[in-house]
Amino acid sequence: MKNTSKNELRIISIAFFVGAFLLFPFNSIGQVDKDSSFYHRSYIYQLSIEGRPGIVFSTNPFLEGLNKKYTPVDFLYSGHLKYSFSFRPDSYVNKIYRGVYQGIGLARYSFNNSDEIGNPTAIYLFQGATIAQVSRRISLNYEWNFGISGGWKPYDKETNSLNGMMGSKLNAYMNTNFYFKQQLSHKFDLIYGLTLTHFSNGNTKFPNAGLNASDLKVGLTYNFNRHEDNILKTLALRKLQVSKFPRHISTDVVLFGSWRHKGIVFNAEPLSSPERYSVMGFNINPMYNMNYSLRIGLSLDGVYDSSANIYTEDYIIGMGDKNPGYTFYKPSLRKQLALGVSARGEYVMPYFTVGVGIGINALHGGGDLNGLYQLLALKIEVTRNSFIHIGYNLQNFKTPNYLMLGIGYRFGNKYPCFYR
Repeated sequence: MKNTSKNELRIISIAFFVGAFLLFPFNSIGQVDKDSSFYHRSYIYQLSIEGRPGIVFSTNPFLEGLNKKYTPVDFLYSGHLKYSFSFRPDSYVNKIYRGVYQGIGLARYSFNNSDEIGNPTAIYLFQGATIAQVSRRISLNYEWNFGISGGWKPYDKETNSLNGMMGSKLNAYMNTNFYFKQQLSHKFDLIYGLTLTHFSNGNTKFPNAGLNASDLKVGLTYNFNRHEDNILKTLALRKLQVSKFPRHISTDVVLFGSWRHKGIVFNAEPLSSPERYSVMGFNINPMYNMNYSLRIGLSLDGVYDSSANIYTEDYIIGMGDKNPGYTFYKPSLRKQLALGVSARGEYVMPYFTVGVGIGINALHGGGDLNGLYQLLALKIEVTRNSFIHIGYNLQNFKTPNYLMLGIGYRFGNKYPCFYR
């Protein structure tokens, strides 16, 4: 068990550090006049440490106190080590995307219940930018973190039966935070703010009650190659005249797949199927590119969910016979296919695009496929027109549905690019 967990963490670590390697700014910035000092390739590199004490929201009986300690799990603490890079202060990309930065982070979490929860480690990508400049040296910023966490102690019928919260050793890690950054010197920044965190496995294994928390973020950032004149050069941004954005329509085509577990309610009793079900689908997504940071549009969404509308039947046990348990059956193929239409909005930044959507299945087999669905997606740029797609589907604003892991290609792209 322990060796398996360590091997999984090694694989995750390698994958995310490869991702960080791909993000490392090697190539020249756009197709521009390289004699101009504004386009001269220069980055500022940062190393940050953060402490995040906080509270856990009591969203399930285990967290409320139905555990071995008979005490609520209501406190957490995490330490974070983060590497990032930002663009030079007097560059076009810095003006367009308001001091954007991106990088990779490593975190260690404690919930004061290592016997039943563990002390998970998270590896994640992150990106942030400035919301408002409060004063010359203080700014209000946002940041999102997205990655994977390992080292959890999941539910086990024999050894960890009270933990009805987490069913897997690996869980997705998602965080959003808003904070102030105060420049203490040309090398150091003080950061402090609030965050929201979510852990879950996207229904890839049961149970999947998930864990939600809010914490206080306090940290220090060291800027390796930021000089005093870099801070002063931010004033030069006012003189930069960014070219008008070429509004246009582009179309994203995404193919995705994943797996999931499924539970049903039978005779007023919740039952979990022991099987793992596959999910496959596509999105055809025409989008109107309004400006450098915003796209809106519609999407045609097709999905095959082999867990949709599964069912079971009652059975009779003979005197002295062993209980065989419930058998789960799949319906006909048409009851597991759906075609929907969704409204989409995307927030565009260098390397990453965050999208949300809400839709309805227009053609479907009824039952589980009837109703509204919601989407949250992250697109990670690979080339100018291709990307990795990581998404999550929710049903009727409350029911976790499935992950959407795939690849995509953008047609008709006229988006100016200053950072490659």
